[in-house]
Amino acid sequence: MSDLNDYLQHLTFERGLSTLTLQNYARDIKLLESLLGNTSFDQVQNTQIRRFIATLHSRGRSGKTIARALSAWRGFYDYLIHHKGYTQNPITGLRAPKTPKTLPQALSTDQAVKFVDIKGGGLLEQRDHAILELFYSSGLRLAELVNLDITMLDFSEGTVTVTGKGNKTRIVPMGSHAMDAIQTWIQRRALIKIADANPNALFVTQQGRRITPRAVQYRVKEWSIKQGINTSMHPHLLRHSFATHVLQSSQDLRAVQEMLGHANISTTQVYTHLDFQHLATIYDKAHPRAKKK
Repeated sequence: MSDLNDYLQHLTFERGLSTLTLQNYARDIKLLESLLGNTSFDQVQNTQIRRFIATLHSRGRSGKTIARALSAWRGFYDYLIHHKGYTQNPITGLRAPKTPKTLPQALSTDQAVKFVDIKGGGLLEQRDHAILELFYSSGLRLAELVNLDITMLDFSEGTVTVTGKGNKTRIVPMGSHAMDAIQTWIQRRALIKIADANPNALFVTQQGRRITPRAVQYRVKEWSIKQGINTSMHPHLLRHSFATHVLQSSQDLRAVQEMLGHANISTTQVYTHLDFQHLATIYDKAHPRAKKK
């Protein structure tokens, strides 16, 4: 499918999108291709896309998922018009069904502290302790955490530099508990033979390879059982808990937006509707795992 490959190359070099974002674009456009069957891209009509929206909705796809697919399809056709001689964009004017907005689930403060406070001196315990503390301390996305390198940490400033959606880089605070757990892990990591492919990877397996997102998801579920957290645990729940707890304590929506790396404040507003104060002095006072010993 040369047009798709050309489009992905365009997104890579012209817009500098991350690998994960490119994978999402490719998946959504391949979904369109499967829905089209024997129909070629240049023959698609607006009415067909409307039927595809209804089909996806009937399959249980959320409005958010369908909206993301439509955005990918729309951008793909814009590219085809400008670079491949296509004359119309069949996605123009179409919207996904609305999905009711709900507040993200979050742990209570006591649950979150209990969950991340892993005990034990084994390699996996120390690594997972650092992972969970950092998730909750800094509100990282799963992809951001697994792609961290040691060089992205600044213990003197108490910050970590992460690359988020759209290849955008931001600097976020680390609490003292997270820094202690990470430094303990780094000492243990030094005893592992690290694979040549990722010599600076912060979180690695016992074999020295960068840990995968699926492995982190599995470990989070394992620890939720061991720590007695009676809820369906996943890494993003710690990000939700981070945002909710800082927001409840600080009432600073802009600060939380900046730390989460949200491009639009409307994305952050799903947590609550509170007024703003300033970012720098809030973190140590507001976050339950950032308080000084």
